[in-house]
Amino acid sequence: MNKQVHRQALTATNVFALWQQQLDGAPQVLVALSGGLDSTLLLHLLVEVVPLERIRAIHINHGLSPDADAWQAQAEAYCHSLGVAFYTETIEVVADGEGLEAAARSARYGVFRRVLEKDAVLLLGHHGDDQAETLLYRLMRGSGSKGLAGMPAQRDLGLGQLIRPLLPWSKAELQHAAAERQLRWVEDGSNTDNRFDRNYLRNQVIPTIAYRWPDYARALGQSAAHATEAEQLAEALAKEDLAQLELRVERAGWSIAIGLLLSQSDLRQRNILRYWPATFGLPMPNGQIIDEITGSILSARDDGSPQVVWQSIQWRRFRGRLYMFQSQSAQFDQAQHWQWSLDRRLELADGSCLEVQEVTGEGLMLAPNDCLTVRYRQGGERCRPMGRGHSNSLKKLLQEFALEPWWRDRMPLLYVGETLVAVGDCWVCDGWQAGPQQQGKKIRWQVNCL
Repeated sequence: MNKQVHRQALTATNVFALWQQQLDGAPQVLVALSGGLDSTLLLHLLVEVVPLERIRAIHINHGLSPDADAWQAQAEAYCHSLGVAFYTETIEVVADGEGLEAAARSARYGVFRRVLEKDAVLLLGHHGDDQAETLLYRLMRGSGSKGLAGMPAQRDLGLGQLIRPLLPWSKAELQHAAAERQLRWVEDGSNTDNRFDRNYLRNQVIPTIAYRWPDYARALGQSAAHATEAEQLAEALAKEDLAQLELRVERAGWSIAIGLLLSQSDLRQRNILRYWPATFGLPMPNGQIIDEITGSILSARDDGSPQVVWQSIQWRRFRGRLYMFQSQSAQFDQAQHWQWSLDRRLELADGSCLEVQEVTGEGLMLAPNDCLTVRYRQGGERCRPMGRGHSNSLKKLLQEFALEPWWRDRMPLLYVGETLVAVGDCWVCDGWQAGPQQQGKKIRWQVNCL
């Protein structure tokens, strides 16, 4: 959600005008307080429009600077002087493939998501110069319209909302307003370290741009607004197209008809693949991943078994459909087995679980003292599903059942003694099903339990 914000004098009334009603109704109003200029001024302005008892400052101690504890102490002292509740949390930042900055941001936002209550509001102090820096940074990384739309003024975060009310104003305007109010804030010395990409943009590139184009921030903001419109249009089109592709809920995910997808233009195919995960709250794949999906999966033979795995998502094809589901760990011992008395959920080693529901006239019929043994396929198993005239190999039955190949070795098999009585939640074996008036146990295999 992007609200249109017009440049006005930097006062508390103007800063929060678009969000005052939302702030008044929020059960929780948080401010991310680093102790720097932006967040210090933001908190100072907020106490003018929201009662003190409804405000809570949250400070994240990254532990990356020798001054980190001093910044925390200053932030706490500032909150104490205002009468604002203060909360702090120390996090461990582990650099990953995207670098230290990205890892710190990911850890920080993880805390924000966890502490936000339903319909709560978290305020961040990003300003217009931050927006310009973000746009240039994403441009250098080859971002598409979503990235070039910049930081939204408001968006969902966890159960609540994230709001950036200072985006219409420049850093110079923030500095002037803070000086007028005689505020004190900390300066992070690492901001001068140009080894970090954002610092290089801030300290080397943007000053050069500003010298030639003084109104650069406004122009970049205008480009971001155009990109936002393009992004919203692309998302709306993707949703309309998805609705025409026989979208179906599957085990751990969803599937669409490949033939219908390929009937679309190449551009619309890519647009669908880009937005499909986001429709269900999953990360959007980049162009390289979309190329892999179209090149190795959509163009493969229908009896092929290609797959693309990226972050937490996996794409596969089976019987003319493209599957997207949350990727499962392949590390589990096929020889493992468990004893299950059905009195509680059974968690399996691969992160899946078995649950049971008491039903009448269907499901598995067991004697009062029966205990199930849960195993995986070892090869050579045979059974006779209820209603079948003869038994057959489990391998052939799973093919007939149209169970996707990637689940077949993971499907839990339920035994009483050495007798196979049910195959996961696919079917009950003949002679073990509950009759019309009998109590039965309906088994459900849930593959995302962790």
